[in-house]
Amino acid sequence: MTHPIIAALRHDGRDEEALALGLELLRAAPDDTALHFDVACLSDSLGHEAQAVLHYEAALAGTLDTAERRDALLGLGSTLRLLGRHTLAQRVLASAVEAFPCEPVLKVFHAMALHNVGRSREAVETLLHVVVATSTDREIRAYSRAIELYAEDVDRIWPSR
Repeated sequence: MTHPIIAALRHDGRDEEALALGLELLRAAPDDTALHFDVACLSDSLGHEAQAVLHYEAALAGTLDTAERRDALLGLGSTLRLLGRHTLAQRVLASAVEAFPCEPVLKVFHAMALHNVGRSREAVETLLHVVVATSTDREIRAYSRAIELYAEDVDRIWPSR
């Protein structure tokens, strides 16, 4: 749960101050996993990705509520990917999808990491499944059966009869 003063500072657009406060509070409570999560998110949004990774990892090593754990896995995987640590990002995001299989955003970020590790076919297939599962577009809905069929094997060639 976000520290109330940190939340207030963020609400006011004072993220640098919120981060400084979070780091100060962590000196007094280095095992506070929720605080590590707050600092990770702030670090990430302020462009301090390497610092964010350390705090995401510390947060995930402790106890987080379900939503925070999901968001921490997403943040860690996304940040690792941004830093070019693609193999580790793919592993983190794969574990996130396994833990939260009904979360489309995790699947999308995992697909990006799959592409980065050379598994573009699997990435496209994943994205097609997400599009069909989440789209309210009338045309996508009309072609959902065909899209799902292609998503099973995007490289398949259909011989003419």
